[in-house]
Amino acid sequence: AKTPKITADSTRTPPFETDELRKAIRKFFRETMYDDPDGTKHPVGSYRWGVYAFYDYDGEPIYVGQTKEKVSGRVGRHLTNQRTDAVAMSVLDPFEVAEIEAWPLPEFEKVNSRHPDFAAAKAHLDALEHLVFLRLREESKFKAILNEKDPPAPTVEIKEPPSKRGSIVSDQIKELRSHPDTRLARRALIVSKLAQVISEREVKMGLRRVLLTQTKRMNWLAERRFQNLGGEGQVESGPEEEDDSDD
Repeated sequence: AKTPKITADSTRTPPFETDELRKAIRKFFRETMYDDPDGTKHPVGSYRWGVYAFYDYDGEPIYVGQTKEKVSGRVGRHLTNQRTDAVAMSVLDPFEVAEIEAWPLPEFEKVNSRHPDFAAAKAHLDALEHLVFLRLREESKFKAILNEKDPPAPTVEIKEPPSKRGSIVSDQIKELRSHPDTRLARRALIVSKLAQVISEREVKMGLRRVLLTQTKRMNWLAERRFQNLGGEGQVESGPEEEDDSDD
């Protein structure tokens, strides 16, 4: 039997940018090794319990989350699967994410929902998310992060453990996505989608806060782009052009 000819319409390979993103995420979680307290090293994505954060192309923190199912799986769904709430609601734009940071909690690796230490482990996880969230929000130039909700108030005191941070974009993807005009277009699109969601549904204040933060981020980037190109001094003068067609 003849092998069927593969055409553009029958290819099973995802688009280039999506494929590159998936490869980079897998590489980060498989090849970035974490120093376990027991003296061993494990891939950072192999841990079940932990907190993670996303950063944009300016190194600006944009989202903080937690997981107790596996760090690599949770982050992968955020960035490659439209079914996650943050992406589906246009809270988080995967195209904006350039770096990931992860804080694994290896001491809870064997804890599941039926384990007697589950409540204590969950309290520790919540406290870590709260700690990271507050610190990154304070470090943000906007004093804001795109989370729709604030983390729950901690019930235990903890110290922030070591983390691992790395890029999840290849040089080719960075060249495609990091251009300021491309980023402005994406931010404008996300602001528009988010505003539409808000206009069509009964939403909570957290989503309106995300819209405000996204708008500030878009305006800041537009202002920086405008000033770096010369600002007001480069604005053309003369009458506005009208339709020159003869009727």
